[in-house]
Amino acid sequence: MAKHQFQTEVNQILQLMIHSLYSNKEIFLRELVSNASDALDKLNMLVLTNDEYKDVNFVPKIDISFDKEAKKLILSDTGIGMDEADLIEHLGTIAKSGTKAFLDNLSGDEKKDSQLIGQFGVGFYATFMVADKVEVTSKKAGTDKAYTWTSIGDGEYDLEESTREGHGTTITMHLKEEEGEFLEEQRLDSIIKKYSNHIPFPIFMDKEHYVSAITDDDGKETTPATTEIKNEQINKANALWTMSKSEIKDEEYKDFYSTVAHDSSEPLTWMHNKAEGTVNYTTLFYIPEKAPMDLYRVDYQTGIKLYINRVFITDDDKELMPTYLRFLRGVIDSADLPLNVSREILQSNPVMSKIKNASVKKVLNELSKMMKKDSDKYAKFYAEFGNCLKEGIYSDMGNRDKLLELMQFNTLKGEDKVSIEDFTKNVDEEKKEIYYLTGKMNLTMLKNSPSLERFKSKDIDVLILNEEIDTIVFPMVTEYKEYKFVNVADAKFEESEEEKKKEEETSKEFDSLLKEFKETLGESVKDVEITSDLTDSPVCLRIDKEDPSYMMAQMMAQMGNPSDIPPVKPILQINPNHEILTKLKASGDQNLINDAAHVLFDQARIFEGMEVEDTASFISRMNRIMTKAL
Repeated sequence: MAKHQFQTEVNQILQLMIHSLYSNKEIFLRELVSNASDALDKLNMLVLTNDEYKDVNFVPKIDISFDKEAKKLILSDTGIGMDEADLIEHLGTIAKSGTKAFLDNLSGDEKKDSQLIGQFGVGFYATFMVADKVEVTSKKAGTDKAYTWTSIGDGEYDLEESTREGHGTTITMHLKEEEGEFLEEQRLDSIIKKYSNHIPFPIFMDKEHYVSAITDDDGKETTPATTEIKNEQINKANALWTMSKSEIKDEEYKDFYSTVAHDSSEPLTWMHNKAEGTVNYTTLFYIPEKAPMDLYRVDYQTGIKLYINRVFITDDDKELMPTYLRFLRGVIDSADLPLNVSREILQSNPVMSKIKNASVKKVLNELSKMMKKDSDKYAKFYAEFGNCLKEGIYSDMGNRDKLLELMQFNTLKGEDKVSIEDFTKNVDEEKKEIYYLTGKMNLTMLKNSPSLERFKSKDIDVLILNEEIDTIVFPMVTEYKEYKFVNVADAKFEESEEEKKKEEETSKEFDSLLKEFKETLGESVKDVEITSDLTDSPVCLRIDKEDPSYMMAQMMAQMGNPSDIPPVKPILQINPNHEILTKLKASGDQNLINDAAHVLFDQARIFEGMEVEDTASFISRMNRIMTKAL
């Protein structure tokens, strides 16, 4: 027998299970049955597709038994099993870096935290909520040796060679004194029916049956009443997605979701679709109520399982659905794909491509219906997954208009979010331009940006995009139907000859001040100029998009090298009608002009969401200006 130490993260999770989570202990059985089903799925596929396993005697089943006197609960499967290395990898360490996210996202709320267990592939350790000792005996299909893994959850586990008849895994839980409810037949039966009724493999359990006494013709008892034990299947084992929608109750959909998504909360909604024609397939997709904690991690766990004629193929292929729909949970099952399909072939397979494209359209159509028919539910969805859909605007050109129609936009003039369809109802039908402003700052700050002052003065509404992802996505969006997307910085408004003449005259009047500002700010700016776009603010910044350094920065950003992007010098624009600028022009105080130039430039930077580079100097200049004003 060899002793091993648990990986640090495993030990943390064990302590969490043992000491912190109590609100929903029954999920340990859901997780074990789900793991057993996965093991059966994997062996089923190998037996059908791999010659090395063609002689394996595969009779798929899961058995549950218990011993009340010994306080033992036992779950056994005939799946692929594990060898010594597998036991160490799967039960002694956690390779997924997402596990750290699991630990980081614990809230201290028992109910919420228990719902995260399955998400991060740590469901096995839930056994330590109810057991003070767990033994796992496993024999890998195609091998001769079996091994037993044993732990009492104290930071160590033992691993030794043992024996097991046939391939598969047996988990023996020595239950804690107070956990006797999980040795009751009715309790176990109800948990299986709740969470695992529709996994595609039979689950058997020994059930006690009452046998009436037998009497003779005179009523004399010849055989006393007794009980007998029968090993019975306790789940339906009919893959839910293969059933007709009319046969499935909402509760059954919800219970199946808890198994496929490892989530104890209810799904927000689901979509069950059966397609027959040139390509035959069935999909059952769920949208979770809350975003999975690894949603924005590179190593996120995909939630879609692929089956071919109910034979499990894969659950870790991120190409089954586009990444912007990675929040989906559920299954795809088709009869038109070969069982021995490889991942490489799968990605280029025309049948899979048709299923994927049709499924994306189906999901987007269902979301569109939700947005129009149940705005409250859609608001919940959008709060959790709206930013994922925005990734699709960037990457899925074929569905860009549909995705834009699913967006919920903040606007300059409105308090509530609006759809793009509603927004365009008030767009100038001659220009057909949708103006937008992006920025990494809070909504109130962005709505008060100097860049919007000319739009306010002309009573023109603007889309306000204040999420970080917006700054990446929307510069790539050029149009929606017949409308053009225009950044507010690029908006052009016609000026009368009189207005142009007045601007030229004003520019000449401020020529001296502009030169002094430019000289004072030096290399910090590309230029200083007047603008007629400002009404309330004294200054703002503008980027010259014809500047080679700007074009280089854009190119570097698209290549994914943000650290190598050269700084782009902005143009400082001043409002010649603002009192600060008119008084500076007339002051002749060189020191005041120098201080004001720096302070106004920093003010403009702040409005753009940038930081003040030299806080100490900024404060000193502000103090000098205030002293002169008092």
